Amino acid sequence: MTPDEIIDPSARASAQAIRPAPRPETLAGKVLGLLDNTKEQGDVILETIGAALRERHGVAHVVTRRKEHYSKQAPDSLIDELAREVDVAVAALGG
Repeated sequence: MTPDEIIDPSARASAQAIRPAPRPETLAGKVLGLLDNTKEQGDVILETIGAALRERHGVAHVVTRRKEHYSKQAPDSLIDELAREVDVAVAALGG
């Protein structure tokens, strides 16, 4: 595996490596998506990250979505919705 490949850690088997999306040169003026995994403090972590990225890097707007339960994958519809609305996204790892 090369550094530009990631492995999908979900329970479903995947026959192919998933390449990360291209990274923007800057976050200035971008819409940031935050995906809360519903674990303890995940929302606090994301709120802090969102505020820091707005302040330090000029993120224009933050969109937050929440998974139904930490042990379940986010539904494809939620991921698709977030992908349509945002330029970059961060998933919480509270716990």
